[in-house]
Amino acid sequence: MNHFEEIDLIAPIKRALADENYVTPTPIQAQTIPAAITGCDVLGCAQTGTGKTAAFALPILNRLGKQNRKPVPNQPAALILAPTRELAIQIGESFATYGKHLRVKTALVYGGVNQNNQIRAMQRGVHVLVATPGRLLDLMNQGHINLSRLDVFVLDEADRMLDMGFLPDLKRIIQELPEDRQSLFFSATMPPKIVDLSQRLLLNPVTVTVKPKKSTAQLIDQQVVFCERGDKQTLLKDLVRADDAERVIVFTRTKRGANTVADKLEKAGISSAAIHGNKSQNARQRTLDAFRKNKIHVLVATDVAARGIDIDGVTHVINYDLPTEPESYVHRIGRTGRAEASGVAISFCTSAERDDLRAIEQLIGKKVPLAPNQPKPTPGGSRDEVRGSGGRPSKPRGGPRSRNRSARPAGKSSGPKMSGNPVAATGGAGTAVAAKPRRSQKRKAGFGVGIMDGEAVATATRAPRPKGSGRKPRPQQG
Repeated sequence: MNHFEEIDLIAPIKRALADENYVTPTPIQAQTIPAAITGCDVLGCAQTGTGKTAAFALPILNRLGKQNRKPVPNQPAALILAPTRELAIQIGESFATYGKHLRVKTALVYGGVNQNNQIRAMQRGVHVLVATPGRLLDLMNQGHINLSRLDVFVLDEADRMLDMGFLPDLKRIIQELPEDRQSLFFSATMPPKIVDLSQRLLLNPVTVTVKPKKSTAQLIDQQVVFCERGDKQTLLKDLVRADDAERVIVFTRTKRGANTVADKLEKAGISSAAIHGNKSQNARQRTLDAFRKNKIHVLVATDVAARGIDIDGVTHVINYDLPTEPESYVHRIGRTGRAEASGVAISFCTSAERDDLRAIEQLIGKKVPLAPNQPKPTPGGSRDEVRGSGGRPSKPRGGPRSRNRSARPAGKSSGPKMSGNPVAATGGAGTAVAAKPRRSQKRKAGFGVGIMDGEAVATATRAPRPKGSGRKPRPQQG
């Protein structure tokens, strides 16, 4: 199908698509919609940003438009389950857009807001219910939602559902579904648990797998910047002020961090706002709307938004903090480079985050390239030796009078003499060298490895005084 006009959709839907200048369906839409219109179960696998929402919304609206039946209180005809509130809201907006010339009522049910308005909407009667699992089960248990008359069930972002721990809730909801129904199952990935769930849910499904023309690694210009923690804010300001950074999402590891970053950007004259789980649903929606309308230049978010934000035209994703779960990196950078568009993903990496970077690189199967103007590793060294912002060596905390005895100049009596091959820890312009001790000296001197400003450095403690020497130990300095 190369044109929506070629798909067997009713006239009001085609009219709505024309109003939005939607002419050519995406691959997932072209393969899924005809099968779904005939009533077949569908198993769809495609990356986010490929148009999956229209792939199930248009067949549902087409079915309801043909039936032209009145809504029944508390008993929806179609149920769409989504993992997050943001995604549920976006799905609801899509149904409103595609069904604006139809008399189809849609209700949203999700947590984080008072349930009374949702209960009243259900009591008035709805055709389409878009819900998150937790609030749906709450209202079902209270008797406000009955799924016995359901015709169509859609499970969207199934892999994300499992990542968020919704599998027990999903099983409870599926038990309440009527056997005589159509089921549409969509997921970006197909791990074994997802395959098992789809087999329980679907009956002789039409399987549609759409591989992107280019992989995420090809579509998105991934870069890493090695820096110190204190340099991140300055680097961020420079990046978001660049001419090509038109719409930016910044990811932090914590809610407090998101608030701090957004506040500092605002003080620097850069329009910004934070979105995370501690914000009320109304506040989060207002922020997303403002970002979508370009009233906000930078959206600062935690991983709660990594899959829930579907906004076109995001030019840059900046990982202010690297995620501890490497899979979250893929979801984060997937907010740009959507629908075959290009994008830029820049990650800040401190010495404390290098293990996280290695895990990410192992997952994506490639090294993340250094950002332009970053120093290259020293000959014979590794990427992990790149330190500082712009190649500047980091300074040990505490200044020149630091108590860390390993930082004292050579020649000071900070321990026994050592022999053997030197062990060097390079850091930008400087190199600290410590002699490698013999095994006997390790036992006597307590030689080991300490941490100075996030870097491993050779340390040595004073050897024990031989018994009977008659000499008093010299008092240690500092």
